[in-house]
Amino acid sequence: MKKNKEALVFYIDNKRFETFEQFMTGAALKKLAGIPLHIKMYLAVQEGYEPDLIKNDEQVDLARTDVEHFYVEDKLKFTINGEPFFSYEQYISAEKIRELGKVPGTDELFLKVPEPYEDELIVDGRQVDLALPGKEHFISKPFSVVILVNTRRKPWAKRTVTFEEVVILAFGSYDPNPQKVYTVNYSGGPEPKPEGSMVKGSVVLVKDKMNFDVSATNQS
Repeated sequence: MKKNKEALVFYIDNKRFETFEQFMTGAALKKLAGIPLHIKMYLAVQEGYEPDLIKNDEQVDLARTDVEHFYVEDKLKFTINGEPFFSYEQYISAEKIRELGKVPGTDELFLKVPEPYEDELIVDGRQVDLALPGKEHFISKPFSVVILVNTRRKPWAKRTVTFEEVVILAFGSYDPNPQKVYTVNYSGGPEPKPEGSMVKGSVVLVKDKMNFDVSATNQS
């Protein structure tokens, strides 16, 4: 009876993989591990020897006596809520950070900044440079702030507020009558636009102690 072919085991950045193919190209190995093609990958060798740089078009024999260990030298390390991660790419999106760290959409995401400065808010859609000096540390916090609407404190539990919601906070209701004109100005908000004005249908990010000045007039 013919013996079943055994899977060949190898490691890429300490992650275990198996294949029934004796030869794989460097490009195929990178694709398997999610490593971009432009990133340099090495094969670990015996101590005292230089590691082998694996080119994308190079065929690697995975059936040799020893289990092969491949690695990327220049990984960019960061943490999310204290848990270590690494990236092969220089830039990472806020959405990818949330995915990796299992950060709920209702939480705010911040980049830790040394005191006495405030932690930097990372909004969805933003790309963060991981190649800056030092290791980046990201943290998440449940979102809950107090905003000031016509100087009155208003608890708020969403990361954004609409023009109509601000008017309701100011006057208790919103009148869609075109003869009713509302003016909304804000200040003390988060970057990239900490101050400005709002119009019907607009939405802004909110920040603790953010100020909204709201007025209403009737047009004749």
